[in-house]
Amino acid sequence: MTDLTLEISAELNADTPIMAFAQLQLAAPLARAVAEMGYETMTPIQAQAIPVVLQGRDVMGAAQTGTGKTAAFALPLLQRMLKHENASTSPARHPVRALVLLPTRELAVQVAEQVELYSKYTNLRSAVVFGGMDMKPQTLELKKGVEVLVATPGRLLDHIEAKNAVLNQVEYVVLDEADRMLDIGFLPDLQRILSYLPKQRTTLLFSATFSPEIKRLANSYLQNPVTIEVARSNATASTVEQHFYSVNDDDKRHALHQILRQRGMKQAFVFVNSKLGCARLARSLEHEGLKTTALHGDKSQDERLKALEAFKSGEVDLLVCTDVAARGLDIKDVPAVFNFDIPFHAEDYVHRIGRTGRAGAAGLAVNFVSKSDVRLVADIEKLLNTKFELEPIAFEEDLPDIRKQGHINDGRRMYKQEAGDPRHEEFVSRVPRAPRNEFKRPALSNDPFFDKPYVALTLAPDAVPSWETAAARPGVRTISSNIKSKRKVAALFKAA
Repeated sequence: MTDLTLEISAELNADTPIMAFAQLQLAAPLARAVAEMGYETMTPIQAQAIPVVLQGRDVMGAAQTGTGKTAAFALPLLQRMLKHENASTSPARHPVRALVLLPTRELAVQVAEQVELYSKYTNLRSAVVFGGMDMKPQTLELKKGVEVLVATPGRLLDHIEAKNAVLNQVEYVVLDEADRMLDIGFLPDLQRILSYLPKQRTTLLFSATFSPEIKRLANSYLQNPVTIEVARSNATASTVEQHFYSVNDDDKRHALHQILRQRGMKQAFVFVNSKLGCARLARSLEHEGLKTTALHGDKSQDERLKALEAFKSGEVDLLVCTDVAARGLDIKDVPAVFNFDIPFHAEDYVHRIGRTGRAGAAGLAVNFVSKSDVRLVADIEKLLNTKFELEPIAFEEDLPDIRKQGHINDGRRMYKQEAGDPRHEEFVSRVPRAPRNEFKRPALSNDPFFDKPYVALTLAPDAVPSWETAAARPGVRTISSNIKSKRKVAALFKAA
């Protein structure tokens, strides 16, 4: 970073006025779209980033999830690109001028939908490309010409190599959820993509955390960036109520049912650590009467989109998912997030609970902590610089005993019961054990022949072996009785 870097912090500068969208003086088509979407007051990241991007400056923004980062970069970019707007049908008149890179397919689809809503009253075209689907429909869309291209790095490189995407006229680049892209291992892909772009461009980098890797990336590709931090790094939203309950692995489903019932919740995210555990938990909750769907990396793209659409429309109550859905997904009015498994990485906790309490709304984060999760909770406390109290949970007697409906194998051994546990005695009494046959050593043979020492047989020099004597005896058949002799057939012709 240079001395020209401007640092803005909403925590340090609490007097920063929250502007209304009407004060931005957006172009009429954009202002109309924003008004239809119900936007009135800007969030802190929007109030601070939009004016800077409108000036054409590079931006390095840090904001916790759910603060409106998409509008913070999409609206000013569309405003600046209106000078290129045209109604021509020629693809050459619609080159790619803005490139938005995201780590996951779900985020790419979500951002593309938002950009399309913002630009629906303009002639600017947008498209989204991501892996897991056939390239042909995406290729046809790119051949028509688009000004705003939303993509994941891997699929974008596929289109670049196939010469479907030409990026030599890109003016704006957005790296959204940059920390996640580095975690996944997209840095080499990002470097290749940025090498295809013009040197003179505006680059916007948004990340939930400012790790040393992110700062090195910014130093390499951003020019005199404006650093915008609307909250301290690795912070959770103040509107989210967090609870940590001490629960055994076998009691987690029971606790989930009880909290949903007590608080009258209609929808919630349920996060687990493994794909296998995700699928099995979703299936178990479905059998227990809850409308549930699963979302994890082994699902096809079509299945993932259908699961998200069903959750958004209210067709299902619980979305059981892995960290695939932990970043950036903006689903309104989700009241709660359940961490059925405490995340292995403390940073993922921030992103998980960021799915609730979005844009200033109230939210609830419930965490089930078993004995093996104590170290993971300590990592979260260290990251957030906050001490959490483990709360006991008292189960209601009238609720069904979920444990009797079967076990869930989420990758750990959950079938071990202690000898003093009454559940263990019940299990032992319910499962009969076959009688164990004792091994009896066989009695040794008393044959005196085996007790004699070995004596080598000695023959006289002129003695004939017994097998040769048997072969020389007349009248003894030497051919096996199983071998049949040839049949004698009369010859038709006599030999000359």
